Amino acid sequence: MSRIEVTEKIVTAKVAKGIKWSDVAAKVGLSKEWVTAACLGQMTLTPQQAGVVGEIFGLSDAEQKWLMVVPYKGSLPTPVPTDPLIYRFYELVSVYGTTFKELIHEEFGDGIMSAIDFRMDLQREPNPAGDRVSITMSGKFLPYKTY
Repeated sequence: MSRIEVTEKIVTAKVAKGIKWSDVAAKVGLSKEWVTAACLGQMTLTPQQAGVVGEIFGLSDAEQKWLMVVPYKGSLPTPVPTDPLIYRFYELVSVYGTTFKELIHEEFGDGIMSAIDFRMDLQREPNPAGDRVSITMSGKFLPYKTY
């Protein structure tokens, strides 16, 4: 068994049981975004968190151990940009892209978030430990159509 196989087993059980990521997150006690990323193999769970996830998805003790291993982050095999700032966006999409996709499909159905009918707001957030970048993105949902 590998981390990838455990992730595939989780996704298979989620679909078969009709489980929502937000319900899993509520039981784990963390955000749906983080828990989804963890279940998709992008974050490391504690033994307690792995136990909760294991119970929900019917994972063995050996499979739960894979959830506690630091993963090789980045689930999208694409060329890596070299500009440091753009690389951070690549890193964000590489780590959270599958989570965005899962959650958008779960909430809206089969479709995409538009980058044409799209809004973004970038703000500086003053912080004594170092200012932060705040980016809010809003794109129209475009469902795939039948024809």
